[in-house]
Amino acid sequence: MAGTPQASGQHDSGAAESRPSARTLVIIPTFNERDNLGAIIDRLHAALPHTHVLVVDDGSPDGTGELADKLADADELKRIHVMHRTAKNGLGAAYIAGFRWGLERDYGVLVEMDADGSHAPEQLHRLLDQIDAGYDLVLGSRYVRGGTVVNWPKHREWLSRGGNVYSRLALGVGLRDITGGYRAFRRTVLEALPLAEIESHGYCFQVDLAWRSIQAGFNVREVPITFTERERGESKMSGNIVREALLKVTQWGWQHRTARFRRRKAS
Repeated sequence: MAGTPQASGQHDSGAAESRPSARTLVIIPTFNERDNLGAIIDRLHAALPHTHVLVVDDGSPDGTGELADKLADADELKRIHVMHRTAKNGLGAAYIAGFRWGLERDYGVLVEMDADGSHAPEQLHRLLDQIDAGYDLVLGSRYVRGGTVVNWPKHREWLSRGGNVYSRLALGVGLRDITGGYRAFRRTVLEALPLAEIESHGYCFQVDLAWRSIQAGFNVREVPITFTERERGESKMSGNIVREALLKVTQWGWQHRTARFRRRKAS
């Protein structure tokens, strides 16, 4: 189920312990994000002071991992945690490692957020409010009513929009931003998904998890966000990631339609 609810006010103030989001972990994968990491964590804790952060660093040569350790040591409330990985194995592998870490520590909601500032921490309450309202997976969407894109080159925006249209048609889903990387999961979703089987990266990883969640019967919602192009550092997007997404989405769509046709024929 996809939709565009109205976002409510500041989420963290007076949050009841019974809410799933009372124990939220924001997972931030990093590779060479030293110039951005401190600012994004400061903004997150200014917006939602009690939210925990897990930085998953893939051995950044620019010292991002060391900076994350310093930020964690300096945080008197112990809200910042760091995972050091020795190899750059891609966004999907970093998130899966972060999901497992958070599930083992009983977080109720696990959030994906980029380190580069493209996902506004000030809008995270929009996602968490809908989790607390009963949704299982909430996607921050650039392409529903109220969603916007700021300072993105037109060729990147049209590539993204085209990828979403293709995914929507190929998979037969109503989501308008299935490739977006700002999202909140109830822990029950991640516990149910076969994380060990997921090998996708980049755009394809995001499509993969949303598609599996829908197929498993979870309730999915979209809320509008403002996506802002990074001001520092380089994008990790590559042609290989786009080609992987195109190939796998085509494969999943074909398998889905074939299976549905066989069911109809057998009935």
